[in-house]
Amino acid sequence: MREYNVAILGATGAVGTRMIDQLEKSSIPVKNVKFLASSRSAGKVLQFKGQDVVVEETTPEVFDDVDIVLASAGGAASKKFLPEAVKRGAVAVDNTSAFRMDSEVPLVVPEVNEQAIYDHKGIIANPNCSTIQMVVALQPIKEVAGLKQVIVSTYQAGSGAGQMAIKELDNEAQQHLDGKPMTAEIFPVKGEKKHYPLAFNLLPQIDVFEEDGSTHEEWKMVHETKKIMSGDMNSDEIKVNATCVRVPVVIGHGESVFFEVEDPSKLDTKKVQELIKNGKGLVLQDDPANQIYPQPIDAEGHTETFVGRVREDPENPGSYNMWVVADNLLKGAAANTVQIAEKLVEHDLVHVPDEYYGK
Repeated sequence: MREYNVAILGATGAVGTRMIDQLEKSSIPVKNVKFLASSRSAGKVLQFKGQDVVVEETTPEVFDDVDIVLASAGGAASKKFLPEAVKRGAVAVDNTSAFRMDSEVPLVVPEVNEQAIYDHKGIIANPNCSTIQMVVALQPIKEVAGLKQVIVSTYQAGSGAGQMAIKELDNEAQQHLDGKPMTAEIFPVKGEKKHYPLAFNLLPQIDVFEEDGSTHEEWKMVHETKKIMSGDMNSDEIKVNATCVRVPVVIGHGESVFFEVEDPSKLDTKKVQELIKNGKGLVLQDDPANQIYPQPIDAEGHTETFVGRVREDPENPGSYNMWVVADNLLKGAAANTVQIAEKLVEHDLVHVPDEYYGK
């Protein structure tokens, strides 16, 4: 059996540490592992399967003997280093936004479009966390009745903005409980001019604003959904509209999803519930009479996507609502990334094609 040298780029971050855990649990036969980060984190010692691994500073040369790269160190680092890794023979799965909309790079959620990995040119992109859980929930419905339209409102956890954002949320909560002014330096967007507290608050801004008034997070949900489910980021096959809100939850995104199907005769509420119950990577939690429905606090630490509150829209025949929850750092990031790598190994696709990315 072939064994693989695996590198995790951004190993010390909120997603990177979870990638380590997911890699330990994965089916990938790992020969050697490298943990990579910036010069600030180089020298730290992390664990992999009970063994100490010293974090190395990321340079092009560290990829010389690497087969698979799992990356979550920010878009700038991915753009700088992943083409270098591919030139040296590695296949990279990137959790940042750096390559998601690149027409040469597959954007993959294994439960939805696993076949797209066959078209890789050395880099495969992991979608946005909020997009992943939604398309996983919608895929079994699309397969049976088609999809005409999706309208989603998200309730996204603070951890989606990174490790420092988690600390800021914790600090703000304590400041508020102590009767002190809350200090905000990251939310809603670190690079913006104004910052607002997230603790005990809601922020209807994730990422920067586009010219049309939507945020870039909302733009990503629209165009990533189209690319994953229809193969084209600008496809008019499915209409998608998103409103993304940051909420004072540490881990776990919630989404209120309205969808309209092409063939209403194929569905009713019980059929949708059945499709969810039997769907790949899905768990149905839908018993309103006993107040059973998905909650972020219960989804934390799990790799599945949880769905409940399934109901038909009486005002719009052929349309339904559902509530979708997942751990944004696992299924929304680390777990999906490792899952893609597992599929690459399973299908013997850990090799760079002749026409590799950036050649």
